Amino acid sequence: MATPRSLLPILLAVALAATAAAAGDAPFVIVHKKVSLSRPGPGVERLTVTLDIYNQGATTAYDVSLNDDSWPQEAFEIVSGSTSKIVEKLDPGATASHNFVLEAKVQGRFQGSPAVIKYRVPTKTALQRLAGKYGPLASVVSFVGLFGYLVASPSKSNGAKGSKKKR
Repeated sequence: MATPRSLLPILLAVALAATAAAAGDAPFVIVHKKVSLSRPGPGVERLTVTLDIYNQGATTAYDVSLNDDSWPQEAFEIVSGSTSKIVEKLDPGATASHNFVLEAKVQGRFQGSPAVIKYRVPTKTALQRLAGKYGPLASVVSFVGLFGYLVASPSKSNGAKGSKKKR
């Protein structure tokens, strides 16, 4: 059986690893919006809107919904595609792409707004939630306990053995 002295560093290492794992696991989703203009005929302007979705995080993003409703109906008509898309899951490092084509009803400049993206973060287990919430406190208590144990425990150096009086 392991002694309490050898278990303390192991428990400390597990607590620190759980705290680090709970803090770093999250999806980080980036969307790149690109609009290109084409003129298929005289007086006709078409916009091809391409939205690239990237997951740069450490975990999968679920139920990723993309919505780009910044194009007013009085100025643009949807020729093909849809201004929204839902991706069931986006793994770390994965990409998804979506595009649609608009035709301008009026000519002129237009300043679009960013697309809106929503996604669900994977739920954490009870141990991960506890480690995230109480991990730093457990680390401090462990360090204080270890320090107290080391200060209070007797030293087993050779000098202690030689301190006995010889007659």
